[in-house]
Amino acid sequence: MQTVLITGGTGLVGSALTQLLVNKGSQVITLTRRSKPAEGAVSYAEWDPAAGTIDVKAVQQADVIVHLAGANVGEKRWTKKRKQEILHSRVKSANLIVQTLQSNPNKCRAVISASAIGWYGDDKQRPEGKTMFTEEAPADTEYLGATCKEWEESIQPVTAMGKRLVILRSGIVLSNDSGAFPSFKKPVKMGFAAILGNGRQVISWVHIEDARRLYLYPIENENLQGVYNAVAPQPATNEHLTITLAQKIKGKFYISINVPSFLLKIILGEMSVEVLKSATVSSARISKAGFQFLYPTINVAIDELCRLRV
Repeated sequence: MQTVLITGGTGLVGSALTQLLVNKGSQVITLTRRSKPAEGAVSYAEWDPAAGTIDVKAVQQADVIVHLAGANVGEKRWTKKRKQEILHSRVKSANLIVQTLQSNPNKCRAVISASAIGWYGDDKQRPEGKTMFTEEAPADTEYLGATCKEWEESIQPVTAMGKRLVILRSGIVLSNDSGAFPSFKKPVKMGFAAILGNGRQVISWVHIEDARRLYLYPIENENLQGVYNAVAPQPATNEHLTITLAQKIKGKFYISINVPSFLLKIILGEMSVEVLKSATVSSARISKAGFQFLYPTINVAIDELCRLRV
């Protein structure tokens, strides 16, 4: 029986992955700032990346480490302080994992680390001849691209210890529990299909079920190594996603409205750049590695999410 140590295990993807691992027979240790009693196959250990403290014994028990920790990018307005929190929560936590593995005997054979498609810029910045961003594309120089670059670099030293490293650049995760999807649903429930900007910006997304399976896949398949985009095979425009959702929930009884870009900039500040950015990201590499998506299209994903809970 393998033991998987998860950082960020109480978050959206972490919680879903934990349940999947338990169902598969794994022992799971969740690193948290405040430990609590074990719950079946899930136990908890304390760490504080800002203070540089961690339960070393928990790390030493791990066969695999899944690093998901990081402040929520879309939770608050991007002030200078918030942007530092977003960066430091990722880099300092990765540094702590690396330092702990370097300084202590352990049996960890692989590290699966989160990243994000914020690595890529707008579609206009795609390399010449490319219709989609692939993993070889350089990091964007704007805030999220620079953050993802530092994030990925901070976990890279585990490879020098002979440990297999897989980095998953995740798209927008669609789930009823939290994240972007409940925000999309709110105006629709009131009868409005709120299209952001001109609606033509491409969203590279992934259903929560596929998201958690994407993290399980490199744990179970030891031939995987390097960077993979964790996005569905068929991205969707903001307009397509919004109208599909409105039709599913309201049928013909909704009003389509466009939220002007200038208004989004006033409300969201710098974060509006990401909301309005078009980023068409390819899933070809992970598909070529044998991963099969359960929800490859936005229509299938929305059907399932609305069936579970409207």
